[in-house]
Amino acid sequence: MWYAIIELNKMKTLILIIPLIGLLSCASKPESPQPVAAPPIVAEAPPAEPVPEPVAAPVEEVFDPATVTVQEYTVTKAEIERFVTALNGIVKAGNYNGWLAYLAKAYIDEISSPEFLDRMSKTAPRLVSQKIVLKSAQDYFNHVIVPSRANSRVDDIEFVTHTRVKAITENRITKERLRLYELERIDDLWKIVN
Repeated sequence: MWYAIIELNKMKTLILIIPLIGLLSCASKPESPQPVAAPPIVAEAPPAEPVPEPVAAPVEEVFDPATVTVQEYTVTKAEIERFVTALNGIVKAGNYNGWLAYLAKAYIDEISSPEFLDRMSKTAPRLVSQKIVLKSAQDYFNHVIVPSRANSRVDDIEFVTHTRVKAITENRITKERLRLYELERIDDLWKIVN
């Protein structure tokens, strides 16, 4: 009987000790508080932007001078001859403002630029030999255009496009073809563009 009592006491002790061991193991090993995990941040993708279709570079048409009709050539040459004849009168008179009216805006800007004036001053043989330094478009008109273009004549034209032509003059002795002006029809008027 003692044996049963001892066994019973051992069991009671064991029943009491097991939870105590569990408590002691928890107490002996303090757990650090676990941080509460924040919900994962899900980055929202920006709304997809439509991908633009590749834009093909504008196809520049190659001008074929063979498309110029005889009538177009004849009419255009007559217009250019009248243009140059009227321009000659303005140049002979030294009418700077009248001359400007025959130029395209982009060409006026070009011949007014310091780079253009400097280049002309350093490369035009007559300007270099006379030590003339151009400071304005009016200087260019007085020192380059008046002496060289007052008696211009159009011997031929070459089409660059249907609305852009080169007025050609020919040296009567050497037969060399020289570009007199490059003109473009702008707002239905011929203007010097180069």
